[in-house]
Amino acid sequence: MAKLKTAWLSWLSLATALRFLTIIPIPGPWPKAQDNPLIQAQSLLFYPLVGLLIGICLITVNLLANAFSDWLSAVLILLAWVIVTGALHIDGLADSADAWLGGHGDKEKTMTILQDTHSGVAAIVAVVLILLLKLILIVELNTNLMIALLLSPIIARTTVIGLFACTPYVRENGIASGMISLLPVRMIWISILAVATVITIWLDWHGMFMIMATMVVVALFRFMLQRRIGGTTGDTAGALIEIIELFILFNLVVIEQLR
Repeated sequence: MAKLKTAWLSWLSLATALRFLTIIPIPGPWPKAQDNPLIQAQSLLFYPLVGLLIGICLITVNLLANAFSDWLSAVLILLAWVIVTGALHIDGLADSADAWLGGHGDKEKTMTILQDTHSGVAAIVAVVLILLLKLILIVELNTNLMIALLLSPIIARTTVIGLFACTPYVRENGIASGMISLLPVRMIWISILAVATVITIWLDWHGMFMIMATMVVVALFRFMLQRRIGGTTGDTAGALIEIIELFILFNLVVIEQLR
């Protein structure tokens, strides 16, 4: 009975992660994440797996779009990337950009803008730039394109669970506020180590360099969050996912150019 209950909790956690991070339909009456903080907390362990599924979707689109030109193929891949995630992380990036520029270094003002549903100039510029840069990098990638489409979503969602594990959550009524005390921190770090190990073995020193460079970016991002608002929110976590996805694409373009 205990094993059955654990398996059911794991399935609920996976379904919660899929429902939150993607638009992939999950049939059945699943409980809302906010109604069960334990399921919500456990769902973080499945974020890298959800990243893998997103990567598989992107690779499939790339294979189907091979008959088209590089630019049209890249547009279709980027479109699929936005659609499958429901533009969730782009929304977080937009809110974070507005808050960072409009907050003028003030914590309370930054937090107020983060909760504002309207988009300002900073949000529009940030979204346009991130999508444009992703598009260009997808076009630039040749031999590493499949690897990039697979690894970018995985690494980005792995870094965000690390952010939650080591950074205070500062929004009292936020979507993740109820789960913070229940986070399986030890299992999160094991998951991060497992992902880093697989990538290092797969890509050798290129993978090691990419992991170390990503750790530096995440550390700098966390430092900025700590200084400005004292922790993280769901919006800033979404912004981190977008930033890391872009960073991994850039890394693999650089690696390709160095070969």
